[in-house]
Amino acid sequence: MTDFFIPFLCGLGCGILSAWGVGGGTLLLLVMTLFLGVDQRTAQGVNLLFFLPTAASALFCHAKNGYLDGPTLRAAIPLAVAAALGGAWLATALDTEVLRKPFGVYLLFSGVSLLLPRKQG
Repeated sequence: MTDFFIPFLCGLGCGILSAWGVGGGTLLLLVMTLFLGVDQRTAQGVNLLFFLPTAASALFCHAKNGYLDGPTLRAAIPLAVAAALGGAWLATALDTEVLRKPFGVYLLFSGVSLLLPRKQG
């Protein structure tokens, strides 16, 4: 029962935090790798599966409400696809230990940036 219950609670908690805009996928990655013993690549795959429905629903809502800018999308999509493919290739080509430290540094800077006050523009 515990084998299912703790991961379920972690996923539920990260989903709620994500709905509040906190970045639940990143928290889910940390929980899976640090506390549940999941391999980093597997955790990243689960994180992607966690993110895709959220991104699809956000894209649909933004399109419905007219918040998407066509020229910006046409410029950004090819670069985003190329970056995603390059990142996926790197993630499978490099050893997990090589990926772990840069990802930790990214999370550290990301967390610190959330704590710093933002300039009013």
